[in-house]
Amino acid sequence: MGDVDRFCAKCGAVQHASGAPRASSASDPISNISSRNASLLCYIPYLGWIAAIVVLASERFRRDANVRFHAFQGLYLFVAWLIVDWVVSPVLSIGGGLGFPFHHFGASLLQLLIFVAWIVMMIKVSHNENYRLPILGDLADRSVSEQRS
Repeated sequence: MGDVDRFCAKCGAVQHASGAPRASSASDPISNISSRNASLLCYIPYLGWIAAIVVLASERFRRDANVRFHAFQGLYLFVAWLIVDWVVSPVLSIGGGLGFPFHHFGASLLQLLIFVAWIVMMIKVSHNENYRLPILGDLADRSVSEQRS
């Protein structure tokens, strides 16, 4: 077997390296990323959900409750965006035909608030400040604590 082989060519069993660097660290896209940067990536508007899923699925951050909290909170913030975009906005536009003249204003205001929350969280995380958003922070706390047990 070679130094970088992870599986036996004959039986397919996983081979454990004895002190040699593992080849998986080169193929792991988040192996060299800091906890702060991983948390920061989870709040990128519109795209942070991808980083949040990668962080939650990675072995590297499996025991880092702070990074997992930010990944869950970023994911829930994106879900809030989807709810406003796919549910609230269409409901308000139906109501707009019934005499409510500011139907686009309500959905746009909610979307603006979520966008501002993304930016605020990016600033807070970049300064190593832990901030819990109302409601979403409680959900993220609950998700992290459920995974520990």
